[in-house]
Amino acid sequence: MAAVRVEAVLAAAEEQEAEKRRSITVEKELELEFDLGNLLALDRNPPSAAPLRGAGPRREALLRALARDNTQLLVNRLWELPAERAGGAGGPLVARLPEPAFRLPREKPPPRPRPPTRWEQFARLKGIRRRKKTSLVWDEQAKEWRRRWGYRRAGGDPARAWLAEVPAGADPEEDQFARLRREKRERVARNELNRLRNLARAHRDGSAVPAAPLHPTGHQDREELRRVARVARVSTASLGRFQPRLPKEPAEPPSRSGGKKRRFEPLLGNLAAERSRQLELLRDIGSKKPVLDITRAVNKQLRQEEAEAAAAHKGKKQSQRGKRGRRQQRPGRSGKKSGARRQQQQKSAGG
Repeated sequence: MAAVRVEAVLAAAEEQEAEKRRSITVEKELELEFDLGNLLALDRNPPSAAPLRGAGPRREALLRALARDNTQLLVNRLWELPAERAGGAGGPLVARLPEPAFRLPREKPPPRPRPPTRWEQFARLKGIRRRKKTSLVWDEQAKEWRRRWGYRRAGGDPARAWLAEVPAGADPEEDQFARLRREKRERVARNELNRLRNLARAHRDGSAVPAAPLHPTGHQDREELRRVARVARVSTASLGRFQPRLPKEPAEPPSRSGGKKRRFEPLLGNLAAERSRQLELLRDIGSKKPVLDITRAVNKQLRQEEAEAAAAHKGKKQSQRGKRGRRQQRPGRSGKKSGARRQQQQKSAGG
């Protein structure tokens, strides 16, 4: 009995090892269609209908086996592609995928290309090529590597230095620190003006949302200035949430479209929810009873009652104010009459 048990255990182990090391050769009646650019494999072979009718473990096993075989065929085709080592001889093996054959649908339209700025147009006209610079440079004063631009850059801010050199031909009595600060403010304002001009040019080209064109130069009315400020605010990645606000500006940052953001349902989503929503819409259309929004009706009734109560309270206050005014006028009239009587009594006593 012990020998039989050992043989059974060895046979089961061999079956498990064979299951793990299945052959990479898969036979199909119809050859699969491959699109290696999209890593796509189309299987035209009809599966057996009997195991797919139920929802038991047999169906799951058949689907897993079918997915495994098709994936194995796709991997076999990938290994036939030319490959190379990425990052040197010790890097991973990378295959070069061909161009995709199938055009996959997109849920959103492709983004429009950004129009070139004035500097980009000038550089293209003059043949100026952009040279990539390193972000870190050696600072001789601090004796360390620092950023080329921004906070704590190499060389520091000239406007905040403790010593400023007087340029040749300049007035020796002029405050050089004030001059440096003024030049920095002018540079910042000039860069901001150029940015607004680029935005206005992009909007005029039709690649932006607002329909009305922006005119960065010349006389502008209040509406144009408000539109320019809104476009400049929402041009940042945070939609102007962290930008300093102007006086009398709304607390909530505006959206890119200038109104309420439209929300669309995804094209590829839950089919059961879509079917229930369509059935509910058809049920509402076919029913003869009018649709009553209880919440909206209750809110309308409450607003009417509050308006009536406020009107009644206002009328009551006005009536009380009128009575109080008449009461205050009576003593004044009686005082005038008493003064006239006193004068008559004095005249009669004198006579």
